[in-house]
Amino acid sequence: MRPMRVLVVDDDPPSVKMISFLLQEEGYDVVTASSGPEALRLVDEAAPDLVILDVMMPNMDGLEVCQRIRRRSDLPIIFLSAKGETADRIAGLDLGADDYLPKPFEPAELLARVRAVMRRVEGGAFGEPRAALEIGGFRLDPVANRVVLPDGREVELTPIEFRLLYTLARHAGRTLSHEQILSHVWGYEYGYSNQVAVYVRRLRTKIEPDPEHPRYLITARGVGYKFQPD
Repeated sequence: MRPMRVLVVDDDPPSVKMISFLLQEEGYDVVTASSGPEALRLVDEAAPDLVILDVMMPNMDGLEVCQRIRRRSDLPIIFLSAKGETADRIAGLDLGADDYLPKPFEPAELLARVRAVMRRVEGGAFGEPRAALEIGGFRLDPVANRVVLPDGREVELTPIEFRLLYTLARHAGRTLSHEQILSHVWGYEYGYSNQVAVYVRRLRTKIEPDPEHPRYLITARGVGYKFQPD
């Protein structure tokens, strides 16, 4: 088997060199791109297992690259950006990124995030959905990342959305903290609560009869979230 391949996309050569060195030292196969169009070409040609994508690039920025990848693939994406405000992180996650790491970052933190994503790619993350789950009228299919709602509608979810719902449903009635959710769904124990909140909000728009007044995905303020079946 070939080593896991990472596509690093950044228009700053020193950043590309540093990130590539870190990843190669960890045993990853690295390919690089300095622009959005080049990145999209390499997604097809190099078949990477993960994309590390800088947000601020000229002409086609990382957000647009992410959008275009998401139209055709669930390829894991980690955003890197000097714009680390909460609104910027939420915007990146809303587009379907798996993670968002503000610059400057500690090399060890980047590698930890990469390892967490790669564990999910290999199917080794804690709480990885393996068996179909039925609860409270919901039927969760881990093969197709699909859920059948109590009213019979079928909804397709992204892999992270599905893992989040599966994790909460498997612990139905129990409040999981932000840290527990990060560990179960993303594979690491640190992050920021907004990362979880963004995906809970996205899930609510897909499975709740009234997302503004959730019936199934309940917020425990200051603690976390729980799945409350009928």
